[in-house]
Amino acid sequence: MAEMQVAESGGKKGGKKRSKKMSTRVDLTPMVDLGFLLITFFMLTTTLAKPQIMALVMPEKDIKKEDVEPVKESKVLTLMLGANDKVYWYEGITEPKLDSTDYSAEGMRKVILDKMDKVKTQFGMEDYEDFKTKEPKKGSFVNVIIKPTKDARYKNLVDALDEMAICKVRYYVILDISGLEEDFIKNPAGGLKFNAEEQLEAATQ
Repeated sequence: MAEMQVAESGGKKGGKKRSKKMSTRVDLTPMVDLGFLLITFFMLTTTLAKPQIMALVMPEKDIKKEDVEPVKESKVLTLMLGANDKVYWYEGITEPKLDSTDYSAEGMRKVILDKMDKVKTQFGMEDYEDFKTKEPKKGSFVNVIIKPTKDARYKNLVDALDEMAICKVRYYVILDISGLEEDFIKNPAGGLKFNAEEQLEAATQ
C-alpha cells in the first residue's frame, strides 16, 4: 500500500509559503504473503507429481543353460534399432529376410501384431498368470529380441519397450547386436549366417 505524506508549511505568519513535499512509501507485506503462497504451491505440486516410470520384469540372475527351454525358430522376431529412427527386423534365424520400418502404429506395432497373429494361428494361445494381478490370462508365444545398434538413441529403446507393453508381448529380451547383424543391415543381400548357440549364450548371461 502506498502512502503519501504532506509536509506541513512552516514559518511565521506573513512569511514565505513553502512548497508541498510529497513522499511515497511502498508496503511490501502483501508481497511476502504472495511469495509464501507460491512456495507452498510449488512444494505441493512437486511432491504430489508422480514420476513417469516403466515397469520391467527382470529375469532371474542365476540361469543355467540346461534350464533354458529351447524356443522354436518360427516364434522369434528380431528388432534391430538403427539410426534415423529406423527399425530393421527379421523372423527366425534360418536364412532370414531383412526388412525395415519405423516406430509408428503402422510400423513396428504392425510388425509385432502380424507376427503374433502368425504364432497364434500356428500354435494357438498359451495360458499364463499375470504377474501383477495373478489372474489367469491367455497370450501369444511370440518371442521378441531387441538389439540396439550404436547409432540408435535412448528414445528408440524406450519406444520399443513401449510397443512391447502396448502389444502385450510377454517374452522379450534386450541383447547386444553382433557384427554379423551390422553387416546384414549394410548388405542384406549377403545374408546372415546365424549361430543359434551364441544367441542362447548371450541371452543367458
